[in-house]
Amino acid sequence: MSSRRKAREFALHLLFQHDLGNNKPDEITPLFWKLNPADEATREFTESLFREALRDKENIDQLIRRHALHWRIDRMSAVDRNILRMAIAEFLFTPTPHVVVIDEAIEIARKYSGDEATEFVNGVLDAVRVELEAQGTKGKK
Repeated sequence: MSSRRKAREFALHLLFQHDLGNNKPDEITPLFWKLNPADEATREFTESLFREALRDKENIDQLIRRHALHWRIDRMSAVDRNILRMAIAEFLFTPTPHVVVIDEAIEIARKYSGDEATEFVNGVLDAVRVELEAQGTKGKK
């Protein structure tokens, strides 16, 4: 597994913990890193995705609402909504190509959620990608 994939999975774990436990990021990360040692690059990318997803959560959730037709965010699986948040944060704040972000999110959904989730995640993220590309939004917002 690549260090980027591992960082994305770690970011999902942190977002999930924050979402369900409503803990502050600085309360979650020290213990997380103690239990999940990682190299510096993995830690930096993980924390970047985690913090950007939280910092821009309102905007990210608006994008999800617009493109997750017939789904309320609070009714989605916590895993699925946090995969979407993480991937959209990566769309907005990194130069990673959108297709790579979508592929990675699908694989993570397959591992942590299930086959139906892969279709859902793919559909929502592709619709968000189309909107962002139409607006000319490509990383490092």
